[in-house]
Amino acid sequence: MGTTTDTATSACAMAGSRCAVPSSAMRVISTLEQAGHEAWCVGGFVRDSLLGRPISDVDIATSALWEQTESVCLAAGMRVHRTGTKHGTVTVVCDDDAFEVTTFRVDGVYSDARHPDSVQFVRSLDEDLARRDFTINAMAYHPMRGLRDPFNGFGDASRHTIRTVGDPSQRFQEDALRILRAARFSSQLGFSIELETYSAMMAGKSLLSKVSSERITAELQKLILGKDVCRALLSTVDVLSAVLPELVSMKGFDQCTPYHSYDVLEHTARAVAGTPPYPLVRWAALFHDMGKPGAFFKEETGRGHFYGHAKISVALTRGIMERLSFSPAFKERVLILVERHDEVYEPTPKAVKRALARVGGDVELFRALCDLKKGDASAQAPAYAAERMERADQLRRVLEEILAADEAFSLKHLAINGKDAMKAGIPQGPAIGDALNAALDDVIDERIPNDREALLAFLENFASSINKE
Repeated sequence: MGTTTDTATSACAMAGSRCAVPSSAMRVISTLEQAGHEAWCVGGFVRDSLLGRPISDVDIATSALWEQTESVCLAAGMRVHRTGTKHGTVTVVCDDDAFEVTTFRVDGVYSDARHPDSVQFVRSLDEDLARRDFTINAMAYHPMRGLRDPFNGFGDASRHTIRTVGDPSQRFQEDALRILRAARFSSQLGFSIELETYSAMMAGKSLLSKVSSERITAELQKLILGKDVCRALLSTVDVLSAVLPELVSMKGFDQCTPYHSYDVLEHTARAVAGTPPYPLVRWAALFHDMGKPGAFFKEETGRGHFYGHAKISVALTRGIMERLSFSPAFKERVLILVERHDEVYEPTPKAVKRALARVGGDVELFRALCDLKKGDASAQAPAYAAERMERADQLRRVLEEILAADEAFSLKHLAINGKDAMKAGIPQGPAIGDALNAALDDVIDERIPNDREALLAFLENFASSINKE
């Protein structure tokens, strides 16, 4: 069955690890236990605390029924919200900290491969831990009694291993999202997936069709933001293909060019890892070269080319993002990055201002483009990577200089507007935009200053030229 409580607790002590339980959580636990109930910290808090990772929420499991939890905590002056009583959960607010407190339970049949049809409340902590997904998530901790670890989650954590609790096929048939959670934990924690667990993931990946696009998107985003995303993508690609089939054509696809040392998939995985961990740039990095297999051709020398691959990548990206769950605004920003990732910009103020104008003056989007270019370069052949990474850094430095000098690079920065154009005699309609864009071009190219009087004179000349036509 695994380690006993005493063994697990001593192992924890030998590692010099203790779970730093917040005082407010300790108060909830003490309140329940003084009323004759049992209560433990469970789940991700225990795992992350033992691993020395940042701590977020603290979940508490208890032998008390939710009605008893509510009564006891209210009597102690805490606030209680009935957030999931069907599954035995209430949210207890103590000292302004919120804790999900759930009755020990076992799950019934999962007819939809996602949620249990029913739950049964039990008195045993070990029975509750036995229903959980992975051993590293099936540990409990008590401020006085230490670690409870019936499935040797601490041992698996020490070995950097992800393993299901019990039969992996059963765990994934119960809840198919656990398949993606395993891949996500591999990326976040830098752990390998145990062989039997991975085999069951492969065998059950078709069950992911029963999971909502919102939950799939959320897990994939956590995966690509992970610290070990490169290895996780490469090691779980055959599972991820169930929700991102576009990855399959990238696997093993030799680019046949001196600029690249890796196939398209490994280049992509390394590019993702080479970008800062925020969603916009990581999603764009994942998608940026998906069009390469479709665009590929060889010249007579055997050298490969991918002309037009960015457009194909955009088409594939649009399809994926419509299939998954993204806001329209976020989708459009990712598509712009994918479309422009391969464009070459000189690291000069004029070139950068023109590039900014092409993305609507969106500074954060251009910063993301610089990050994407640097990540893309970092995943290329070593002989070329350093120079191209430095070029991306140069673009970023020029951008910051432009911002510091408050130079104009979009219509909103001009010292004139549409009303000025109409007063100058330019007819309402497309000609207004044409005039303002022409003025912006001249300002960016430094033919005229961004000065109101100079720009008003420009508008008068523009109006005169229109009237002559």
